[in-house]
Parts: sequence; structure tokens; C-alpha cells
Amino acid sequence: MERKAYPTDVSDEEWAFVAPYLTLMTEDAPQREHSLCEVFNGLRWITRSGSAWRLMPHDLPPWAAVYQQAQRW
Repeated sequence: MERKAYPTDVSDEEWAFVAPYLTLMTEDAPQREHSLCEVFNGLRWITRSGSAWRLMPHDLPPWAAVYQQAQRW
């Protein structure tokens, strides 16, 4: 099921440019539960909205997963 896009979502062109700099493991790595692109979209939503992590919309990856990946980056 695809979700409705947010204005903060990364475009395909932007993702193609940014992805090589963000990926330390392959997109299909067994420990990855959420799409890295969706995690990045979650981070962009947090940054743009200025909202608390725990108020992240439920159709994005869980806030804890986005926070943890942001700490790694």
C-alpha cells in the first residue's frame, strides 16, 4: 500500500543524488526493516515541521527508526 506523499518527500531525482552518500549497506540488507528512502523522508518531515519525534505521522517509519538512522548519519 502506497501512502499519500508529503510536500517534504524526496523526489526520485533527489534520491538518486543523495542515496550513494547515505547508504552504508545495501537497500535489501537483512537487518533493514524500513526503506531507507522512507526513513530519509521521515527525517525531512521532522526537519521541516519542527515537530517532536514522537509526533511523526504513522504512515512514515516509526520515529525511533528514523531517529536511530539520523544518529548514524
